[in-house]
Amino acid sequence: MAKLEVRGVYKTFFPGTPDEVRALRGLDLTIEPGTFVVVIGTNGSGKSTTLNAVAGTFRVDSGSILLAGQDITDWAEHRRAKLIGRVFQDPLAGTSPGLSIAENLALAARRGLPRGLGRAVPRRGVVDLRERVKPLGMGLEDRLDNPIGSLSGGQRQALTLLMATLRRPELLLLDEHTAALDPRSAEQVIRLTEDVVRKQHLTTMMVTHSMAHAASLGDRLVMVHQGRVIFDVTGAAKQRLRPHDLLEKFEELRRSDQLDETAAQLLREAYV
Repeated sequence: MAKLEVRGVYKTFFPGTPDEVRALRGLDLTIEPGTFVVVIGTNGSGKSTTLNAVAGTFRVDSGSILLAGQDITDWAEHRRAKLIGRVFQDPLAGTSPGLSIAENLALAARRGLPRGLGRAVPRRGVVDLRERVKPLGMGLEDRLDNPIGSLSGGQRQALTLLMATLRRPELLLLDEHTAALDPRSAEQVIRLTEDVVRKQHLTTMMVTHSMAHAASLGDRLVMVHQGRVIFDVTGAAKQRLRPHDLLEKFEELRRSDQLDETAAQLLREAYV
């Protein structure tokens, strides 16, 4: 289990241009070891940017990011991948579609380790892979030779989750990982997520648009708005949350943003 610390992180895309976006504005977020944090926010609030900043998809402008006591602020994405498991929204991401299920799992099992030449899946490893895949409850343990690209979105996302946690990561990032799935598949992947996170006691950060999932999952809920954390609830208060409570918070934000824009417009007009 590892602690994540995001300290005063700023990120602006396309600075000094008409397309400038101030995505993160001094974001502070600390996640204690083994905590499952759900992150919500409106479109453009900075929630996915936060995950990308932690994953190393881009360099932050300022601030620092620490994981498991190490300052990873200047680490490249591939170096952070040794510590971080990640599941993307797109079921096609994070896997090699032309390779078999077994070959994808074998590669995931060697994340962060030296890779040499040899059989991708030695015969003695097939039995172990079958045992790891069987708990998914999808019958994929009998299809290990099938290309992973031939699977349904739900099957593929379940395997991607398994791959991301095959070597226990210091941090698990879930970026709207059920958003592209049909409801039945989404619920199946959510159940698998809960099971994996609980059994491995993983430090986890999950971004979601689903108010039902945000209310029911995790130990803590964080709402991001305009690149900052504006709502943070944990413990018994988190357990009491219901989807309509979160919808009310979004409505408060909408009204506040409208008032802010009205005030800005009045100020502009006063100086015309």
